[in-house]
Amino acid sequence: MTSFDSSAPKNHSVLRVLNTTKYFSGLCALDNVTLTIQTGEILGLIGPNGSGKTTLINVITGLLPQDGGKVLLDDLDITNKPPHEIARAGLGRTFQTIRLFRELTVMENIEVAAVSMGCSRKEAKQRALGAIEEMGLQQWVNRLAGELPYGLERRVEIARAFALQPKFLLLDEPAAGLNEEESDQLLQMLAPIPQQKGLGLLIVDHDMRLIMRLCHRLHVLSYGKTIGEGSPDEVRRIPAVIEAYLGRRVGEE
Repeated sequence: MTSFDSSAPKNHSVLRVLNTTKYFSGLCALDNVTLTIQTGEILGLIGPNGSGKTTLINVITGLLPQDGGKVLLDDLDITNKPPHEIARAGLGRTFQTIRLFRELTVMENIEVAAVSMGCSRKEAKQRALGAIEEMGLQQWVNRLAGELPYGLERRVEIARAFALQPKFLLLDEPAAGLNEEESDQLLQMLAPIPQQKGLGLLIVDHDMRLIMRLCHRLHVLSYGKTIGEGSPDEVRRIPAVIEAYLGRRVGEE
């Protein structure tokens, strides 16, 4: 497990999700969920299928309106703001389903993200080069995204989110479909970035091997409710979490 230096870095920021509630046709998908993440930290958001993890990311990033509660980025209330305003405030994200422009090169895909933030072409190129280096994509810069193997597509999508230079980056199943070697490579790339770049990572994934080694803290949802919070070692021993994972401690093979 990576370690977390809790001393406040320069330009320290906090993302607060307060009592967030979301209904779908009378079904409560999120029930007063509260969590906090600060820059420099990696928070894992886990839970069984259908527990509300992606719904929570969609609410935080403005893709879905919430029916109660607030989302605060430092002192800025971003509750139910349009996605582009939330992105410009400092939140980036990836999606479960890869959304690359398949007829553009790796470089062009990442530059587009930076341009969407108001960057000049020159600045967008510099941001793209930095993100490409972070994700180890140098040798594929001029390849079309549609020609890449699946694991590299995942890395391009994460690099594109880095090009936004967010304060917080929300990754929705970044290890989905990756083999064990690719998952290990992703771990090595992501682990140092929050401390080096001063951003916060919130990661949703079912790859417990990745989650337990990468995250400083875990937040566990089940049926839209929080059932556990704490370090990976603490969370894997919470009775409600063990029950939600069918009697096995989280992270066990």
